[in-house]
Amino acid sequence: MFENNNVNLELLKRRAHNLRWATVADGVIPLTAADPDFPSAPEISEAICSFAKDRYYCYGPAEGLTDFKESVANYFQVKRNVPVSPAFTFPVDSAAFGIFVTCQTFLSSGDEAIIFDPVDFLFRYSVEAVGATAIPFAIPPNAVKVDFENLEKLITPKTKMICLCNPLNPTGKVFTKEELTQLGTIACKHNLIILSDEIWSDIIFHPAIFTSIASLDEEIRNRTITITGFSKSYGLAGLRIGAVIAHNQEHFLKLMEVSLHYSTVHGANVLSQIAATTALNKCEYWLNDFLKHLTVMKELVVNELNSIPNFRCIAPQGCYVAFTNISDTNKSSQEMQEFLLNRAKVAVVPGLKQWFGDGAEGYIRMSFATSEEILLEALQRIKFALK
Repeated sequence: MFENNNVNLELLKRRAHNLRWATVADGVIPLTAADPDFPSAPEISEAICSFAKDRYYCYGPAEGLTDFKESVANYFQVKRNVPVSPAFTFPVDSAAFGIFVTCQTFLSSGDEAIIFDPVDFLFRYSVEAVGATAIPFAIPPNAVKVDFENLEKLITPKTKMICLCNPLNPTGKVFTKEELTQLGTIACKHNLIILSDEIWSDIIFHPAIFTSIASLDEEIRNRTITITGFSKSYGLAGLRIGAVIAHNQEHFLKLMEVSLHYSTVHGANVLSQIAATTALNKCEYWLNDFLKHLTVMKELVVNELNSIPNFRCIAPQGCYVAFTNISDTNKSSQEMQEFLLNRAKVAVVPGLKQWFGDGAEGYIRMSFATSEEILLEALQRIKFALK
């Protein structure tokens, strides 16, 4: 399923947007947005077609389809050891909107929220969009344990939330149980909401172990809002489907009210909910094979990048992105991105504040969710250009 002949470049060049095949010039290989080059599991399209053939596309429940809610709750109970109630789970039209609606629910103008640095831009964007201030907390791009006691020094009377991205995009760090316990204890001490983005939690490389912060204890769980999605694990980015999980009724009712789902201004596509439900219920075999392929690609990309003079890439513990330190090349992140695009015909994401925060300068990020042949070609081009 994950060989080169299963990558349909003709379709990707028409359909894969967001910095990918459909938006780059002919001949450019995009290792940009974290979106697989492979088709999704066949059971997903079969389920969509089966539903669609009846030709009824009615409104679904504002709180989400029962099957979807139960599938998500069961996944967290079985895979993450988190006692999730289907009643407190609801679909959203992306994990990105889940982050936004959580910030909108629990932050007000003048509040502060702690975000990691570097981290995906959606956290800063969501915090600032509701009038709050994002306070960065530096996380080193390696496996060194984070001292969350230093995070406590950033807390002020205005602080209302800690934003956790685990695994951490773009560095690929997977937080240990001990680190998460520290973070959770601090949140409880200061009465803070924990926004836990776990969209990458299926993409974990041995020997790293993923722990959901809501699994630690009831006190931490009751102040956590868990967010997940299905684009990274199952290649469903274009279906725009994620899930928000509250761990008590008060939080659920607040989130639902702010989401505008009851008014039908917002809501998750019924077909997308069917796709995600099918992925969780029937496609674990596909995810397991995908992870095996990614494990091989991770070793390949890390070894090849570290063989390039002045490139330093630390193997990610999770996520299928390689975050590479290029500061010894005497080029900025932007300059290296432009150089590789123009000279190597390879598109990467530069470590700019607009993408990941100030802590990403001196780095570039590459997705390796593609075939071995495409990845090797891109890496050979980079090597040749830099020579």
